[in-house]
Amino acid sequence: MVSTAQPCPALLLEVTRGPIVESRHYGHVAVVDSSGRLLYQAGDPHLVTYLRSSAKPIQAIPIIESGAAERFGLDDKDLALICASHSAAEEHTSRVLSMLEKIGAEESALKCGPHLPFDPETAAGMQREGQAPTARHSNCSGKHTGMLALARQMRVSLEGYLEPTHTVQQRVIEAVSDVCGVAAEDIAIGVDGCGVPVFGMPLERMAYGFARLADPSGLVRTRGQAAARLRDAMRANPYLVAGKGRLDYDLMQAAGDRLVSKGGAEGVHCIGVLPGKATRVSEPYRSQGIGIAVKADDGANRGSVSTALEVLRQLGVLEESQLAMLATYRVGPVKNLAGRVVGELRPAFALEPVAAK
Repeated sequence: MVSTAQPCPALLLEVTRGPIVESRHYGHVAVVDSSGRLLYQAGDPHLVTYLRSSAKPIQAIPIIESGAAERFGLDDKDLALICASHSAAEEHTSRVLSMLEKIGAEESALKCGPHLPFDPETAAGMQREGQAPTARHSNCSGKHTGMLALARQMRVSLEGYLEPTHTVQQRVIEAVSDVCGVAAEDIAIGVDGCGVPVFGMPLERMAYGFARLADPSGLVRTRGQAAARLRDAMRANPYLVAGKGRLDYDLMQAAGDRLVSKGGAEGVHCIGVLPGKATRVSEPYRSQGIGIAVKADDGANRGSVSTALEVLRQLGVLEESQLAMLATYRVGPVKNLAGRVVGELRPAFALEPVAAK
């Protein structure tokens, strides 16, 4: 699976200041439908990279399949948090503690490691009061709590749940393999920032996984039901998936019933578009779920976020009024500190049709 070939990136975005292009973001885009067809591309859709936190909704599938969610009374808000890279505001951290109580585990069982909250108000308040962050403040603490619930349900030790050989991680990688359509032995395994396995695969397989998250009709019944419940839990509770000033929250809130979104580190962003919602995609492809995977070569959030929204615009997923609600993330004017327009962030690519001609 790991290739030594040098990928050919596309120029995705340009940032101007006055008459000069000051910065450029290069990267890759894959757009795939839920039958596995590559519809559009930019750069190399077969680039092998890590799914990072975009994997979280797929990693959560075994928590429902195993019966853990039902046994421990995990509701849709809990499930949204399990899929989250949350900002560690009070609503996030209190729910983590509540879930731990439901499964009978202490916060010390979480091995994700602490960091200051992404939520600036919460972080500032903790620093003022001299409070050190704990594991619940990790943006991945919901995911780790879900993995502890899975371990409890499977009656295996909580110790070592991060390791690829642990029963929990074996169950997770089986789900990732199936949903993304990649043989388990072909998935490159690394270690994510929070300590659990992270999955390396071609970009178009990531897009396929999100197409099937948006339209799980091709999955076996129980797995499809689990995927649909997680998808809908995220869309109904976008604040729990991220937080204020975060794209996943604002995008799912603006998009209504059109999509599910989950970003990851190092310039990765994946979106699943529900059937019929990409109006510029021709039939029969439009009737399928559509998955979008973006990778910014420089790992910059600006590159992946603005590119993802431009892809949605080119596919006709969002209306102009919805795009206007996301103006702070999109291409547009660059302003200095006094508010004067001094340049622009502009798209530099057009999606290349592959199957959808």
